[in-house]
Amino acid sequence: MRNYEIMYIIRTTIAEDEVKKVAKSFEKVLTDNGAKITDVNEWGQRELAYEINDNKSGYYYVITLTANDDKAISEFDRLARNSKDVVRHLITKKED
Repeated sequence: MRNYEIMYIIRTTIAEDEVKKVAKSFEKVLTDNGAKITDVNEWGQRELAYEINDNKSGYYYVITLTANDDKAISEFDRLARNSKDVVRHLITKKED
């Protein structure tokens, strides 16, 4: 099992209930593709260090998970890149 940490930022121009729906949909993508989520941290709305695509702030989420292969990670990465709601994302493989 490999350990991963995913940090992603959701844009603030959508309603707060929509932000939660987007976050749940990304969690579902991970679990549907074989990953086991061990922790989800919602950091809330924070200012960005610099403006990204006209966004000055965003809702930060950090997910810690384990996976046997990179299927879940690849699918998350693909969907996050194509989502208009995700400003940025970062996937990190954690060393044991």
